[in-house]
Amino acid sequence: MVKVPWVLAACVLVAGGLLTAFAPKPYLGLPLLAASPLIAGALLSFRFAVFFACAPVAAAAGLDLYRERSMASLLVDVAVVGVIGALALLVNVLLERQGRRLADARDVAEAVQLAVLPQPATRVGPLAVAVGYTAAQAEARIGGDLFAVQDTAFGVRMIIGDVRGKGLQAIATVAVAIGAFRQEAEYAPNLSALAERMDDALSRDAGRSLEPGIAPEEFTTALLAEVSPEGDVLRLLNRGHPAPYLIHAGRLTRLDAAVPQLPLGMGLAEIGPSVGTGHPVTEVMPLPSGASLLMVTDGVTEARNREGVFYDPCRSRLFRARFDDPESLVRALTADVHRWTEGAQQDDMAILAVTRRDAESA
Repeated sequence: MVKVPWVLAACVLVAGGLLTAFAPKPYLGLPLLAASPLIAGALLSFRFAVFFACAPVAAAAGLDLYRERSMASLLVDVAVVGVIGALALLVNVLLERQGRRLADARDVAEAVQLAVLPQPATRVGPLAVAVGYTAAQAEARIGGDLFAVQDTAFGVRMIIGDVRGKGLQAIATVAVAIGAFRQEAEYAPNLSALAERMDDALSRDAGRSLEPGIAPEEFTTALLAEVSPEGDVLRLLNRGHPAPYLIHAGRLTRLDAAVPQLPLGMGLAEIGPSVGTGHPVTEVMPLPSGASLLMVTDGVTEARNREGVFYDPCRSRLFRARFDDPESLVRALTADVHRWTEGAQQDDMAILAVTRRDAESA
């Protein structure tokens, strides 16, 4: 990174010197001599910036003497180039200070991310576990996507979700959602009760920051999953989140919810047959040995290519291959989405993958 700016600053300096020495009119090379320290000040270290701030001053003075220009012209040239060089050094110092502050802020953001969303263990109960998180902006390390895996007396319970909105409010909502999940996952007798308790917690939190009579606008899409202690039964409850995928025997199946339901935190009854019963609909299905459950946020399903076509895991050739562990599945999916978007990611992307392992393969 340093080599190209160094060469550029040197070439501009040499070009300015040649124009000053041989141009038919004076001052033609002066703008280039002044540009050299600006390039160095903005792109190089302070040591190089000092060199390129001093070299044009010496070059301007020496070339004016060579061309036998008046002392007044020499002083003007030296003053112009010197002032610009000093400004370039000031810019260099300010950019370095800003860079340190940005690095500190990114470290704090990463610490917050790890505190709110700690990495789950690679083995939880009968499941091998892997997660992946990619921020939409390369410099960002935190966002509104969430995930958690917890071993309970009812089996391994998982959540993946996406908080509406961005910034500090989204982070605060993520903290509430994860806290409610970890607390209630230990005691809720089923996923329906777990979803209802999380919905209450998120609705109360959203209502605290609003004036009386104003309905909350924040909500969290979430997919709750539970794998029985033996690992052979999978239960899913989808609250407005992208559908998960079951991968087994070289086949990828999207597990769409039979009954659409509203996201968490809205304080409203579910849509469909669940209305009147007070309980959301939970899908129950077998989880074969060696099968993988893949859960994603809309950063995957709404990733677009140049033509505006959404990424569809069911149409990807990626899943024709066999994956020995969920970690390789997460890495491969992340790379495939990046290829699809050519690096132009529009939203944060979270991936949670689990694979059922028999006891002897642990």
